[in-house]
Amino acid sequence: MANFAIGVDLGGTNLRIAAVDETGRLIEKVTTGTRVALGRDQVINDMCDAIRALGAKFSGSYTMLGVGIGVPGIIDMETGLLRESPNLPGWEEYPVHDEIERRLGATVILENDANAAALGEKWLGAARDVDDMCILTLGTGVGGGLVLRGRIWHGMNGMAGEFGHMTVDPDGPRCNCGNLGCIEQFASATAVMRMAREAIAAGHAPNLARVAGQDPEFSAKIVYNLAIQGDQPARDIFCRVGIALGIAVGDLVNALNLPMYVIGGGVASAWEAFAPYMFEELQRRSMVYAATAPTPQARQPSMGVPAFPTKEKGTGAAAEVQPRAAGRKTVVTRALLGSDAGLYGAARLPMLPHDPAWDS
Repeated sequence: MANFAIGVDLGGTNLRIAAVDETGRLIEKVTTGTRVALGRDQVINDMCDAIRALGAKFSGSYTMLGVGIGVPGIIDMETGLLRESPNLPGWEEYPVHDEIERRLGATVILENDANAAALGEKWLGAARDVDDMCILTLGTGVGGGLVLRGRIWHGMNGMAGEFGHMTVDPDGPRCNCGNLGCIEQFASATAVMRMAREAIAAGHAPNLARVAGQDPEFSAKIVYNLAIQGDQPARDIFCRVGIALGIAVGDLVNALNLPMYVIGGGVASAWEAFAPYMFEELQRRSMVYAATAPTPQARQPSMGVPAFPTKEKGTGAAAEVQPRAAGRKTVVTRALLGSDAGLYGAARLPMLPHDPAWDS
């Protein structure tokens, strides 16, 4: 009898649950709304009811290995407590793991949603051919995750991978975390909208102002569409997104020297608009990347938008590295699984053997 697991992607808006077999085949997926306003007990009840129904549906032809759940926020891996979650108000210090496991009577593995997305891309996505990788997820905020030796790296108590709160501009906007100039303030959908409104308020973006006034659903996707159509203020916004990502990824490349860095989340759909500037900045900021990039990246003009203080081109350590290092290369690429990365990664969790030496 074949094995399968259930993966859950618990978001502040949508609750998605999937049955996935050990080969990565999606057996069935269920999507419903997350009724956050009704309280955490109601959300947990809705989730457990859907998990039971899905498990029972396939119990005759499959053996269920367990349930993996991706949750937005900071999880204490030792206690199973959800320390903090911006998308789940009222869940602070809530024993999510124990509550779900008690109700289901099955093995439950709780994981940060960005970590689950990292594992999904490692298993079936862009990083399936490497053992070590890093992901940045660009959504409403910016999340991140690390996979080392094929396993999620949690750090001391489960908080590793908070890349969204790396500083890329110490004089930048204040972040919700209290810091100034986090990458989340430049590369998230929220940041794109903030920069668009700032451009409109300054009177520098007539097309953005026109569309914002006409469309009640004015969004980061609309800003991207204008950028692709050649609107300069919209292009300037994604230039700043790319520069910020180039700084952040450059720091990660220098620190970790991994073979692959994956950019995922909804904002990654704007790859064509920000990637040229990301690669340009990455080439200048990271001497490790400059030495190990697969091919020289095409440079694009900065369009007169110096988002952060930078050295002149042609100076600095990165600019002095001329030859490409032989052997393995540093790959920075888009995620392949889209919004399903976290769902597949969550399902993968119960399939992995427990390794006390790795987990400790």
